[in-house]
Order: sequence, then structure tokens, then C-alpha cells
Amino acid sequence: MVDKEVVIVGAGFSGIGLGIQLRKAGITDFTILEAADDIGGVWHHNRYPGVAVDIPSTTYSYSYEPNPSWSRLFAPGDELAAYARRCAAKYGVSNHVRLHTRVEAAKYDADQHHWNVRTSGGSLTARFLISAVGPLDQPKYPDIPGLDTFAGPTVHTARWDPTIELRGKRVAVIGSGATALQLIPEIAPEVARLSAFQRTPIWVIPKPNTTIAPPMRRLFERVPVTQRVLRMATSLLAELVMTAGIAYHMRVPLFVRSVEKLCLWHLEQQVADPEIRERLTPKYGLGCKRPSFSNTYLRTFNRDNVDLVTDRIVRIVPEGIVTARTDDASGEVTEMLHEVEILLLATGFKTMQLGVVPPFPLHGTDGIEVGQWWDEHKYQNYEGISSPLAPNFWLMNGPWAAAGASWFSVIESGSRHIVRCLDEARRRGATQMVVRQEPHDAYMRSMHKKVRHTSFAQPSCSQANSYYFDRHGEAPFVRPISGPALELASRTFDLDHYRYDQAPLPGSQK
Repeated sequence: MVDKEVVIVGAGFSGIGLGIQLRKAGITDFTILEAADDIGGVWHHNRYPGVAVDIPSTTYSYSYEPNPSWSRLFAPGDELAAYARRCAAKYGVSNHVRLHTRVEAAKYDADQHHWNVRTSGGSLTARFLISAVGPLDQPKYPDIPGLDTFAGPTVHTARWDPTIELRGKRVAVIGSGATALQLIPEIAPEVARLSAFQRTPIWVIPKPNTTIAPPMRRLFERVPVTQRVLRMATSLLAELVMTAGIAYHMRVPLFVRSVEKLCLWHLEQQVADPEIRERLTPKYGLGCKRPSFSNTYLRTFNRDNVDLVTDRIVRIVPEGIVTARTDDASGEVTEMLHEVEILLLATGFKTMQLGVVPPFPLHGTDGIEVGQWWDEHKYQNYEGISSPLAPNFWLMNGPWAAAGASWFSVIESGSRHIVRCLDEARRRGATQMVVRQEPHDAYMRSMHKKVRHTSFAQPSCSQANSYYFDRHGEAPFVRPISGPALELASRTFDLDHYRYDQAPLPGSQK
């Protein structure tokens, strides 16, 4: 006997969404282990000023659970967190969640066909184990000498301190990705001086972030089809930008160039100083690094109290940040101290690296630790979700998983894949299932072929400093297909690509 038929790790949108689909399929013997003190995942942890979804909320939501109450087209973070709690409660998932429970390790028992899961609150066994920890879970701190010597408060945006007082202070923000793009314009008006340290500029697309008026919200609630039509429109827009711009980059060069021209026009309209515009202009192609939407970030650099710092950071000292600039003619290096009182780190997350994917030590077939094996042999994952190295295990947000207009495309497709597998295991009376090596390898060959047409094949990507890439120089974060193709694959993959076994009866010979 096992403690639970299914154990899910992570109570963000992935874990909640999977829990909903399990209950719909009549699978109720499951628990969701969550390390934090509440559900919501990235939307529980990220509470920095200006935090919001960076694609339209009508698309960034479960397709079967539209929310007519979004206040804006790009909803603020607190509304996303509330939406997660509401969905968990409505579909009966909340009672399956165990908070304050961090998974420390898992080991597969090949004799008994179950996982031994060690947590901060004790151990338990599970027939099937699913990691639903999101890719934006572990904050990435910059590797800068002296970071721990800074005399003032240091706060990572993914672990925001709501008690910190920024008003009237000299503040530094390190980072220039989607988080900085939201944070910087929000805090600039209240600080005495803001120094924005940029290593790599970001492609910024104009943001149609309209307020959704109360009459429109009432219409969405009373005539749901109206919101579904809007969802179709915003999904198409996001699909064009994210999928065409990244997954099919080489096949639609005219579209990509058009989006780049739009971004450059937007930059010219927003920033008055041509020298600052030049430093904010990406030197890599669209898609190497995730682009984002904003109407306020770029124009913040017109403010007298905001400095864009692009000189390299050499160290951090108690008083602030020391940068260096090399004279092109003489080779002379000049250092400069930027005195600041508060240091904000908008430096993103660890993604495809050891200790993150999987998010805990996972010992599968023959005791192989899956994360270490992937780190040594490159990341690989059948349909972006399962490995021959780990029977009875699925990784919802793993290598070669992210595709489509929204992360909810990945969540719903991954959940569908898992439920199909569990239903088939029940039908066959199987206690163990594992993807076969041949279809796994065939899938990976198709991925490596498709990636040649993506933005990641551009030589300019070497200048992007993108979390899409791993230490091997590959981009396993993204599955280079469209959202509709992802959904179709989750409905039609061959269940015989898995092998099914039954555990021996007690006292029988193996």
C-alpha cells in the first residue's frame, strides 16, 4: 500500500490545474505539497511594485474558467493570486494542499513501483509523482563580488519585502528583463534617485493595457461568449508574437522584422535622448531573450532622477556599486562609485540548471539522479514531460515543455497528457509506467530538428544573456511548436510509447 496514489509538488497554477483535471477524471487520492505558506506559486511570491502578467489576462488563465472580473487587460499580480485561490476553492483542490511542506528528495522503489518522498514534514510514499513547480521559482542572485557587503537593504524582487521604504532614497535596480520593466517605472516617481543597471537591453512592444470598465465586466459575466471572443483575439496576438517570433522565427522573417521595427519605433517615440535610445536598443534578434510589453518603462529614462548605467559592474561595496569603463583608444580603465542606499535585484530566476530541473534530487531507474544526468548529458524529455530515467514520474514544467501563447497552454496540455496516462495505467491494471527509449529519442530528434528554425539559431543570441539557454548552449526551455500543435500532441500521443508493468504480489518470485 502507498500513502497516496498521486503526489503533486507545487501549488501554483500548474499544480492547481492538474489537481482540477485529476478530480474531473475521478482521481481523488492525491495531495499537493507546497513549500510556501499559501498557494499561487510565482504570484504568491512576487509582490514587487508594478507586478503584473505580461500577456493579456484573458489568455493567461484557464480556458475552462474565464474570469470576468479582471480590472485591466494585463491584470496586476494580486488579481492573479486571488484567481488562483478562487479556482482551487471552486474545483475542490484546496483541501488536497499541504502547505509549509518542502520536498527535499525522492527515490523510486523499483521493486514496489512507488516513490519514497522525503519532505520537511516527514516522508510519504506515492504510486505516481508529478513535479508542478514552475520555471520561475528559484530567484537568481547575481554573481557580483561584494554583494553581501552592501550596507543597506538588499531585496530580490521575487522575495519582496513589503516593509521596505523607498521614498526619498537613492535606489539601484540591477536587471533589465520583464521584472525590471515593470518595477522601474513604478518606483521612479517616489525615489530621490534611481540607477538602473543594464547588462542587456530588452525588446519592448507597445502595451495595449486598457482598463476593463465595470459595464464590460458585467457583459463578460452575463454573456460569457463575449469574453471567449476576446480570449481568441488576445491569444492570436500572443501566439503571433511569442510563437511566430520565437518558434517559427526563421520561417517568418518579414513578420519578425516588422515586430522589431515596431519596437524600434516605440523606443524612438518614448525616449528623447538619442544616446540613451542607442543604449536601450537590443543588439540581438527578437526572440533570443523574452520580449515584453510596456508603455511606461522606456519613457522613465527621460526623468531627471533616473540614470541608465550600462558600464560593467566590477564589485559592490558597502556604499554602493562600482562600475568600470574602458577607453577604446587608450585601453585605460576608469572606475566609478554609484552611491546608493537600497539595492533591488531584478535578476530573474534560475531555470535550466542542476538543482532547478528537477527542483529536488530525484533518483529514478538504477538510482540515477535525473537532474545530474541531464546536466551531464543535456536536457531531454519526451513530449516535454517524461523521461525513461523516471518511471511513474512527470515533470510539467521541464525541458522542451514551454510552447504556445501562454503558460496555461503548457499547464492544460501537460495535465491532459498525465490524466491520459493515469487512465491508461488504471485500465491496464498497471502499477508502473515509463516512456520507452525509442519514442523518447525520436521525439528529441524532432526537437533538435525544429529548433533550427527558431530564434535561438541566430548568431546574435550569444549577446542576449537569455535564461532560455543552458550551459551546453542549447535552448531546452522552449518546445518549438505552436499552442494548437501542443494541444493536439497532448490529445494524440501514442499511449503505447509507454511501457506498463504490474508490481509482483507479496511473497511471489520476481
